[in-house]
Amino acid sequence: MAERVAFRGKFPSELEKLTDEQYLQMIKSRQRRSITRKGLEYRMLIEKVQRYKQAKKDKPVRTHVREAVILPSWIGMRFEVYNGKEFQVVQVAANMLGHRLGEFAYTTKSVVHSAPGIKATRGSKFLGEK
Repeated sequence: MAERVAFRGKFPSELEKLTDEQYLQMIKSRQRRSITRKGLEYRMLIEKVQRYKQAKKDKPVRTHVREAVILPSWIGMRFEVYNGKEFQVVQVAANMLGHRLGEFAYTTKSVVHSAPGIKATRGSKFLGEK
């Protein structure tokens, strides 16, 4: 089975071999600026990911850094990203490059309301009871 094009005309196997400078030339300016001016939390996350890769740990990397731009060296890894209440597992794929971790761990759920029960509202007193 042939590999699929994932990011800017590059195959996933080629993307993993990119250096940081080559990757920075491929992404948009907003993400490039975020990576080059990374803060302390982002640098600590990158170091943590490198330690996990060297130790070949199978468990996901836990992080609160939702604004971290996904790097090519992270392809195939699992992250547990904090959404404000709990950690959600994010499996990094090649088509996620250039996006941020927080985009894949939603902070809100869709609200699903059911029908009102008996005596739930003033208007429901005219339903059902005889």
